[in-house]
Amino acid sequence: MDQPAEPVVFDHPLIRHKLTALRDERTDHPRFRELMSQIASLMVYEMTRGFATSPCAVRTPTGDMADGARIRETITVVPVLRAGLGMTDGILRVMPEARIGHLGMSRDEESMRPTVYLRRLPQDLDSGPTMLVDPMLATGGSAVAAVRILREAGAGDLRMMSLVAAPEGIEAVRRADPGVRIYVAAIDERLDDSGFIRPGLGDAGDRLFGTL
Repeated sequence: MDQPAEPVVFDHPLIRHKLTALRDERTDHPRFRELMSQIASLMVYEMTRGFATSPCAVRTPTGDMADGARIRETITVVPVLRAGLGMTDGILRVMPEARIGHLGMSRDEESMRPTVYLRRLPQDLDSGPTMLVDPMLATGGSAVAAVRILREAGAGDLRMMSLVAAPEGIEAVRRADPGVRIYVAAIDERLDDSGFIRPGLGDAGDRLFGTL
């Protein structure tokens, strides 16, 4: 079995600044939504580093350019509902050509096991990179289930983007599928007895949509 890659942590001052504001309990849902989208836009630059390109020629208003580049493969973004939607807009602002799949998953608060209630995915996930998007990587239960679904649907180049992760969640994903590359804005201290990230940022879905 391949050795799992170390998670990539975006230790950029601007991302850290915005993530701190996102965590603040005084941040209301309009501002929370704006910050989540902005952080996702910043993260996607590095997350897409290494995507294959093809050379191309274009004509500019002042002449010909022979050494242009276009991303070669089809990119698919799959947010985990509902909180993942808050990051998707920021990704699409930078990369509007991406396709969007959807995975609806909920967590049983007693067993902490995920239940899939919606699955809408392109049929050819093997045609390019697939980006799994979920703001929180806590126990890893939902992430592992989502990864399994995407692998079964054909995803080969599979990457996961989260804002905040717990060490336990990262380890769970790496143990279940060493080939998944994980990108996060922060790795927090731990999970509490209820399976929530500490210090975390609260329930991302509720704070995003104002359903507290």
